[in-house]
Order: sequence, then C-alpha cells, then structure tokens
Amino acid sequence: MIAPSRSDTRAPVCWYEEVSPTSSRWSLARQLLVLQLVVLCVLAGAGITFAYLDASRATDQNAKDQVRAVAATVADAPSVIAAVDAPDPSATLQPFAVRVQADTGVDFITIMSPAGIRFTHPNPALIGQHYIGNIAVAQRGQPLTETYTGSLGPSIRTVVPVFGAGQRVIALVAVGITVAAISAELRERLWPLFGVAGSVLLVGAFGGWLISARLRRQTRGIAPDELSNLFEYHEAVLHSVREGVLLVGRDGKVGLCNDGARVLLGLDADPVGRELGALGLPVELVTAFGSAETRAEELHLTDARVLLVSTTAVRAGGRAQGTVVVLRDHTELQSLTGELTTARGLAEALRSQAHEAANRLHTVVSLVEIGKPEQAVEFATAELALAQELTDRVVGAVAEPVLAALLLGKAAEASERGVELTITPDTMIDDATHGVAARDLVTILGNLIDNGIDAAVHGGGRPAVVVTARSDADELLLRVADTGPGVPDDADVFRRGWSTKAGEGHGLGLALVGQAVRRYGGTVDVGRDGGAVFTVRLPRQEAGR
Repeated sequence: MIAPSRSDTRAPVCWYEEVSPTSSRWSLARQLLVLQLVVLCVLAGAGITFAYLDASRATDQNAKDQVRAVAATVADAPSVIAAVDAPDPSATLQPFAVRVQADTGVDFITIMSPAGIRFTHPNPALIGQHYIGNIAVAQRGQPLTETYTGSLGPSIRTVVPVFGAGQRVIALVAVGITVAAISAELRERLWPLFGVAGSVLLVGAFGGWLISARLRRQTRGIAPDELSNLFEYHEAVLHSVREGVLLVGRDGKVGLCNDGARVLLGLDADPVGRELGALGLPVELVTAFGSAETRAEELHLTDARVLLVSTTAVRAGGRAQGTVVVLRDHTELQSLTGELTTARGLAEALRSQAHEAANRLHTVVSLVEIGKPEQAVEFATAELALAQELTDRVVGAVAEPVLAALLLGKAAEASERGVELTITPDTMIDDATHGVAARDLVTILGNLIDNGIDAAVHGGGRPAVVVTARSDADELLLRVADTGPGVPDDADVFRRGWSTKAGEGHGLGLALVGQAVRRYGGTVDVGRDGGAVFTVRLPRQEAGR
C-alpha cells in the first residue's frame, strides 16, 4: 500500500471511518444471513403449500374412491336386493347398514327407494324422510359422486342404483364421508410435514449462521457498499502508480498485475492466470518472482530496461501463499550513472594525461638544467608527436565525437595502468552509426574495454588490449581483444552477476552490453585468441527507431 503524503494527514482517518465494521449499516455477512433465512422461509412455505394441496387432493381422491367402492359393494349385496322387496325394508337394511358403516369407516350409508325415501340412516329419526341430495342421475341407472351439504353437514358422497330383475332400478344406495372427517385425516398427514419443514428451517438457519460467521471473519464485518468502495479504491490505486506490482501464487501463476508492471516487463497481454515461465521473461526474473525469499531493490535486467525488484513472501497460517513483487524502473538512472561513470573516466584520463605531462615536463626541465637542451627538445618533440599521432588517428577515424573521446580516455587510462591499448588501422566510423545512439555505443564499447583492461592486467605476459570499431553499409562492428586469461567455454558472461572479480557489486557491465545489443537486434560473440575476444555486430537500424 502507498502511504499518504504529509499534506493529506486526514486521509487515513476518513478511510478507517468508511470501512469501520462498527458502522450502522448491516455487514455483508448479516445481509447474507437474513437473505438465506428469507429464502429458506419462502422455500419452506412454498413446500408446505404444495404439500398441503397435494395431500388435500389425495385425501379427497381417497375419500371418493372409498365411498364408490362401498356404495357399489352394498348395491350388489344379495341381501339388499332381497330386503328392498320386503314389507319392512328398514328392519333388515338398517342393522346391515350400521355394520357396514362401522366396518368401512364411512360416515353414513343410506339405502332409499327409487323415489328417495330413506330405508336407513345413521340417525334413525330420519328414516322414512326424503333423501337430501341429487338422485336424478342414479335414478337413470348411473352412479353420481358429489360434495353436498346434507343432514350431517358437507360430505363427499356417491349415489349408485340397485338393479333388480331386468336391470330395473329398485333402490338407491348413498355412501358418504363428511368433510370434517376428511379434514381431520388431512391434519394428521400435515403434522409430520410441519415437523420436517421446521427441522429444515432450523438446520438451514444454523448452516446459514455458520456461513455468515465465516464470511464475517473474512470480510471483517464490512458492509457491501464499503466493500465495493474498497475494491474501487484498490483498483484505482493499483493501476495509477508507476511502480509495477505483481502477485505470484504458490503455483507459480500470476494472480495480479497492474499497468505499471505490464509496461516495465514489456507484456502486451494481461498475464493474470498465466505461469511465469510462459511470459518470456529472463530466467533470473522468473526465479526472483517465484522465490519465497525477501529481496530489497535487487537489480535485474530485461531486454529493454534495468529494474529494481523487491519481493515479499505472503504467509497465512504459517504457510507461504505467494509473493508480492514491486518493480521500479532504474533504466534512466542507470543510463545517467553510466554517463557519469564515462565522464569520471574521462576526468581520470585527463588527470592521467596531466600526470604524464608533468613527468615529461620535469624531464625536459631537468635536461635543460644539466645543460643538455638538444636532448630536451628531442625528447619533448618525440612525446608530443606520439600523443598527437594517437589523437589525430582517433579523431580522423571516428567521426562520432563521444566515441572518439571515449577511445582517447580509455587509451590514457590503459597507459596509466600499464596496459598497451592499440586501435587497429582498419578502425573507421564515419557519420554512419546506423541509428545506434551514442549513449549505447559508449555502454557497449566502454564496458568491453574496461573488462579487457582488467583482464589484461591479471593475465600473463605483456598486458595489451586491441580495439576495432568499423562501420560498413550493413552493420556496425565493434571488437575488443585482450591478453587476459579468457573466459570459460560454458560461462554465461552476459548474465547479471557473472564476474571473475571477487566481492559484490560486479557483474553488471557485460549484462548491460548484452541488453543493449539485444535491443538493437545485434549479436555478440565471445571467442579466444590468447585471451578473450568480444565481437559485436549491430545491424543498420530503420529510420525513426
């Protein structure tokens, strides 16, 4: 996170108040719990309603099936057919109806004449009275099932004909179950359903409370609008900073990448969800990004930039969850540092030349003092001719003034360190540097000459460095050879950190050389000819690059 500036000291207070979990607004966890309870209640209510309707339909259907079956059985009973034609049908049929009613569980069985005069009834006082209900269909020889309010109240009843000889309707049988009895049966069916619904509500409420508690811990009791604001602020801050920010998970995949990181790493597409190894980054960067070690402003190179990389491991529950990577662009500063180093080198070269000139002047003065002016003039003329010859040769062969100054300065530095620096006769760079910036030429040639001088000093025999800088129609060639011990065949000399020098702070020069060469699409070859030979070829650059 980026700390607020001193001029905006109230910003942290406002931020805390906005996301404080003690806000009067309901937290996301509480809202989710209430929503879950509402959904559970709606589902339980809908389930009970559907179950009630289904049970009611099933109960009514069962009652209809039961009264139809009982009515058909009674109508087909031989004793009923025989009793209808007796002088007193009720004497035989009433006890029969009472027994069947008790055995089948129906509420009434009424046997009547075709005209509707009752022979039987649960209330003996109503025997002989007219049946209350529709019997026209049954009189025509067809059964009828209906819900009707009679002497015992609303009931589901069936009226069927009793056929005698010749299919003649000789009596009617009505069997019914009261609605009150059906409702009592329905209630018996619903009590277990209410118990199940209540249990589901309790279990669902407890599960919702557990989920809400976990969510409350993870969101720290923040309300949804506050959480949305946090996300918006997070996105705004993340994508507005110039520094690059990446989150790398334990699986080596990028979990987050802001715009600054994409620019600094030269990534065209969003790398979120992709593995580090598939992004085309240098191996050193991939290793640094995926490491669980803490790094503070470690210098790394890409093809186009110099980056300062800081990494911090993210841990939860004692386990590494990933790495936070912060990138800072060090390219311009490194370039300015290189220019400062070059200027310092030129200053050192001038100091060396002044020191050598002072020694030669003392020699000339001493020769004059001892009475040998001819030898003094001869010595001074010879030294002046050598210095002027080197200057005229470099200036005449190299039209780029910065590169010419670099070669003269390195020649003076090499002379002071006892190394013979030779510029080959075929060195010739006119105005055609093929679009390569003078700053990059200084980076490439200056670092190669510095490494050559250091290697020659530590090599056997007479230390010497040979420099060739030549341009033609298609490419720019730079070659530096030294008499040092050379480099191992399997050494990755252009990897950041590779160096033959002891201690930290080395191994960057050749890496910068490799970066500059790659940026221009060139090649650099490392060979051996007594010592190390570095050959750089830079193709002509297109206009406007």
